[in-house]
Amino acid sequence: MIFLYIYSLQCAMCRAVLESGADQKAAEGINDGIVYLMIIPYVLGFLTIVLLYYKFFKK
Repeated sequence: MIFLYIYSLQCAMCRAVLESGADQKAAEGINDGIVYLMIIPYVLGFLTIVLLYYKFFKK
């Protein structure tokens, strides 16, 4: 269910350009790129917190 919500996230300009064209592969590629750009900072932040936890609180 959450993936349907993530895939619906798109800026207005990207949506207008992609809806006007008939190339569905390009639209899917741009949507995947948006999802990757959105998720990467959260993954990096999570990994940083885990590494700091193991460095300072694990003995």
